Amino acid sequence: MYISTLSLTNFRNYQNLSLSLSKGINIFFGDNAQGKTNVLEAIYLCATARSHRTTSEKEVIKWDSENALVNLMLTKQYSLSTIDFIISRRYKSVLVNKLPINKLTKLFGVLNVVFFAPENLDLIKKSPKDRRRFIDIELCQLDSMYVSQLSSYHKILKQRNCYLKQNVDNINYEFLDILDENLYKYAKKIFYKRSEFIKNLNTKAAAIHLELSGGKEHLKLIYEPNVDINIFKSRLKFNRDRDIRTKTTNSGPHRDDINFLINDHSLKLFGSQGQQRTCILSIKFAQIDIITEITGETPILLLDDILSELDINRQKYLFKYINNLQTMITCTGVDPNLFTWNDSIKVFIVEKANIICKN
Repeated sequence: MYISTLSLTNFRNYQNLSLSLSKGINIFFGDNAQGKTNVLEAIYLCATARSHRTTSEKEVIKWDSENALVNLMLTKQYSLSTIDFIISRRYKSVLVNKLPINKLTKLFGVLNVVFFAPENLDLIKKSPKDRRRFIDIELCQLDSMYVSQLSSYHKILKQRNCYLKQNVDNINYEFLDILDENLYKYAKKIFYKRSEFIKNLNTKAAAIHLELSGGKEHLKLIYEPNVDINIFKSRLKFNRDRDIRTKTTNSGPHRDDINFLINDHSLKLFGSQGQQRTCILSIKFAQIDIITEITGETPILLLDDILSELDINRQKYLFKYINNLQTMITCTGVDPNLFTWNDSIKVFIVEKANIICKN
């Protein structure tokens, strides 16, 4: 798949922008704080219904405007699609092929992206919440049922936590039994899908990492569920006194994590910065392979100022993977020797919210 055109209206620092994009590599070149990342953010928003930079999408609206609009035209192997994403101060709405969708979660899977930014390099060192978010975003792009199941789980979890907070002195245990049964119903589905995804990701990322490290390092990704799903219901009952005391649900998929090992040693505790970056690079390449296998379409790769964070060998390996997929690169400088310059590469100069195609 590839995006042929992208238009932004009152989005971040852009009042009106219209771009015709290459099917291959698109380089957005310019100084910092000129609007390069805003282009990638708009594409990511159309793929995941959220910004990668803020939890409040209203922040993307240009400061002197009431709403923002992103429009893109997407070409797939057998179809053409348009996405219109409208954000106002009061609501968000999405049109796919000019037809409104009643739930933002239905946007998942229309446009698949793999996003790679400098902050991704800290995934290993960040909190379990960040790693769960990584798993969930990838699974949501690949499985529309997972979107629904995850949403249902969190709705019941929120209901249970609210009940614990409001009824600490008057708990109805039969009502908790009903909530726990429903929580388990969705937790089981989330567990198996996360487990299968990490297993697949581990197989592919390990092979890539072995090549990247010259055969010296064996990468292993381990899914670490907070609780064995087979005893989840009994754990909820066993932990009730604690849950009532702390007024929150202390067990479940909302506390899962991933562990990363290199040669059977914790990458978080003992890995060098170079090893951690190679691990994340391997995971991103594995994501590309998984999305392509499952959907039959290559995803769009978004690289936000990542080249300066990778040494020349990792940069070269990166560009081995982008020959057959559309790539958006933001950078302040680029080594021309990395590319085989041809008609599939477009260079855009970005300066003060103005973008000019150089070639």
